[in-house]
Amino acid sequence: MSIRDLPAAMVGAKPGVRSDIGAKVIERWNPDVRAAAEDDAEASISVLDVIGQDWWGEGVTAKRVAAALRQIGKRDVVVNVNSPGGDFFEGLAIYNTLREHPAKVTVKILGLAASAASVIAMAGDEVLIGRAGFLMIHNTWVVAAGDRHALREVADWLEPFDSASVDIYAARTGLDGKKLGQMLDRETWIGGQSAVDQGFADSLLAADEVSASARQEGEARVRAEKKFDLLAARAGLSRGAAREILAELKGGKPGAAPSGTQDAAVIEEVQNLLKSMKSI
Repeated sequence: MSIRDLPAAMVGAKPGVRSDIGAKVIERWNPDVRAAAEDDAEASISVLDVIGQDWWGEGVTAKRVAAALRQIGKRDVVVNVNSPGGDFFEGLAIYNTLREHPAKVTVKILGLAASAASVIAMAGDEVLIGRAGFLMIHNTWVVAAGDRHALREVADWLEPFDSASVDIYAARTGLDGKKLGQMLDRETWIGGQSAVDQGFADSLLAADEVSASARQEGEARVRAEKKFDLLAARAGLSRGAAREILAELKGGKPGAAPSGTQDAAVIEEVQNLLKSMKSI
């Protein structure tokens, strides 16, 4: 169990309701932020993607984190985080999984720990954050459909999950629950030093522990396309429709990758589309 006295989180999902990522969060997330170097002797888990399985079958899931912890065994583990959030209920499950690890859990917030990812970060016995890093906390954010009675039922159903978030943040920070509830109500962005000052993190990461550059040629294009797909999903486009738009930009078939000087042009076009869609 956790070295700290951290509360367990209630996990549940409701048919017809799905979690969502706000356009502002997607816009601010830099997927290229990662640990500058990996220690081969250090057991680590990467939370560097959307929480929950995405269109590509990727994303950070409780099942994958649990499998990684089984491989690690009863050793200390470092969890590197840079995520815009995603499936809140999957995030609670990951939080519980890390909380139950029998050895020390150190969380390093390299860039962004937003929404569900901020809850995951609270599972650390020690939490470190980059000086330029951010936590973002808010009420449970979902997409639902139905008449006023159905939506009122969804709102009532969500309330305990917001309370669970408050309990988790309060256990970490010692802040008053009412104040934390107000922070969730207004969606609060918390910078590195402020996170330490308020108790969300224990200390700042050294500057040389964080890298913010693409590892290989073409990776920036892939990351930009992934951001586009996230926003396309919010706009109601199917994956196929989103792929067709990008294929037209590339001048080829869906899934085709441009080469050479085409990369820069495609990145620019995708970024322009991201800017035009972020208000959706």
